[in-house]
Amino acid sequence: MDRKISLIIPVYNSSQFLHKTVKAVDDQKKESNWDLELILIEDGSPDNSFEVIEKLAEEYHYIKGIKLSRNFGHQIAVRTGLSYATGDYIAIIDDDLQDPPSLLPRFFEQLDQGYEVAYGIRKKRKEDRLKKIAYVSFYRFLNMISDTKIPLDSGDFCVMTKNVKDKMLTLHEQNPYLRGIRAWVGFKQIGLEYERSGRIEGESGYSLKKLIKIAKDGIFSFSSLPLQIISLLGNTGLLISILFTLFTIFRYFNNEIEVAGYTTIIILMMFFSSVLLISLGIIGEYIYRIYNEVRNRPHTIIEKTIN
Repeated sequence: MDRKISLIIPVYNSSQFLHKTVKAVDDQKKESNWDLELILIEDGSPDNSFEVIEKLAEEYHYIKGIKLSRNFGHQIAVRTGLSYATGDYIAIIDDDLQDPPSLLPRFFEQLDQGYEVAYGIRKKRKEDRLKKIAYVSFYRFLNMISDTKIPLDSGDFCVMTKNVKDKMLTLHEQNPYLRGIRAWVGFKQIGLEYERSGRIEGESGYSLKKLIKIAKDGIFSFSSLPLQIISLLGNTGLLISILFTLFTIFRYFNNEIEVAGYTTIIILMMFFSSVLLISLGIIGEYIYRIYNEVRNRPHTIIEKTIN
């Protein structure tokens, strides 16, 4: 291939097996004759992942190493990698070989044929049943409510042209949902099905808290449904209030008003208090995100780089 390739891999707690990932990349580089730069972004790992990157960079001179000053999160780490990429074609894979480098030539062929983005569609996932159900449900829910059509069962694994990468980087969101941004920028895109492998070693760095954050970033960044829910709750509450008022007036004129009514009042107070708190929580989430944008802090702090 006569085009320069930038391969971005975010690294977290991968010191025990990162050499296997880089070896798989190097094997594919030789087989496909890539002009490659491999960008490894160490996202504040508690282990010695960056020391491993430094040693690997001595052996594989096309490696660029980036150490973040703390754990900023997977999406921010990938975005940082995009900002360092100089290739004509850019690819994003994970460090655990669940999206192996051997798949990339088939994806790059789509760019050669005129597509600007080729993204992976996970046909099968080697994860526990509960996680599979959660992922499938979330992707379909997000696709249903999103203002932008985000492909089902697609993750960050993809290849893109430099043009798309540059356009994605013009969006300076503090909480980026990259697969949504990739869909939002448009251009000619195609999805390719593949069977996702299991991790080569270790446990996923995605805790439940991190998964919930990514889900929230997707929902609040690409859908107005939460705000519409507030309107729906408000209209529902108004309808209930009108009906209850008419019911009370009817009972008043029929001399049916009793001193009793404690239960009804408590139920109504609890209902409307819950609606109010839910609404404030949703509005608060948007306000927090606006505040994050207004502060205009840098996405990351770079502690150290190699090459």
